[in-house]
Amino acid sequence: MQGESSLPQLLWCYAVAATIKVLLIPSYHSTDFEVHRHWLAITHSLPLSHWYYDETSEWTLDYPPFFAYYERFLSIFANLVDPQIVHLHNGLNYKATSVIVFQRLTVILSDLWLLYGVYRLTKHLDSLKRNLIWVLVVWSPGLLLVDHVHFQYNGFLLGWLLLSISFLVEGSDLMGGFLFAVVLSFKHLFAVAAPVYFVYLFRHYCRGGLVRGFGRLSVIGAVVVAVFAAAYGPFFYHEQIQQVVRRMFPFGRGLCHAYWAPNFWVFYIIVDKGLAFFLRKLGFNIQAPAASFTGGLVGDSSSFAVLPQVSLLNKID
Repeated sequence: MQGESSLPQLLWCYAVAATIKVLLIPSYHSTDFEVHRHWLAITHSLPLSHWYYDETSEWTLDYPPFFAYYERFLSIFANLVDPQIVHLHNGLNYKATSVIVFQRLTVILSDLWLLYGVYRLTKHLDSLKRNLIWVLVVWSPGLLLVDHVHFQYNGFLLGWLLLSISFLVEGSDLMGGFLFAVVLSFKHLFAVAAPVYFVYLFRHYCRGGLVRGFGRLSVIGAVVVAVFAAAYGPFFYHEQIQQVVRRMFPFGRGLCHAYWAPNFWVFYIIVDKGLAFFLRKLGFNIQAPAASFTGGLVGDSSSFAVLPQVSLLNKID
């Protein structure tokens, strides 16, 4: 009853946030706006077997399949609003009011999943803690800037993660693991949390002796495999899994793009830049290293100034 009585307060928080986001519809947006518009066009205009091969635009599809399926779902409504939004060629860099309003509203409505995730995670907490979490999540300035100005769907994806955690808190480890596998199939950058999930589920869900533990490990392994099969199965069928993985982890995009601190190459690049700086100070003719290792476009990575060049064959992460 406590959770049900507090639901109107959470909806009020969402309404206030949504009002601000609606007012920001005409505001600045980054190139990610065109990225997601083009993904609508790819998934709507092309058969599934062409999604991860299309190069009509420089903004190629590089998220896992569940997100591609989500874009396909959104494209159904985009086509009803304005067919040019999902036109593979005529829609390139399309900036009409219809596409701006439609895409902004998809993010605002997708945040309802974040709302459900935070509600389920906090429904058993006392009112002070619950309200504080609601304010920090629903009114997060970071989500406002990244999702509703820069343009992303991180709130929607975080909703899946919070939902997963809420089941773990309740002791429903199998459901929690299932939902984490789902969010991994939406955005692969959540893989940084995979070791934590593995250790927790292995120690908490798979305990109870060798036979019982192995049985439970088999069950949760089967659940994860089933989720990945649903996501990647069609691409296995079309013998395209290598292309999907190549798009998700494009070596030429820049060794540090979107991985930052968890990535070995951050330190490799820092050492290279440091050596180049000091060797130039000592009089050596060392070319200054370029600063494009984090570029978002798929292409060739910048060359190193001092350390050995990295190719796909000796890439170690």
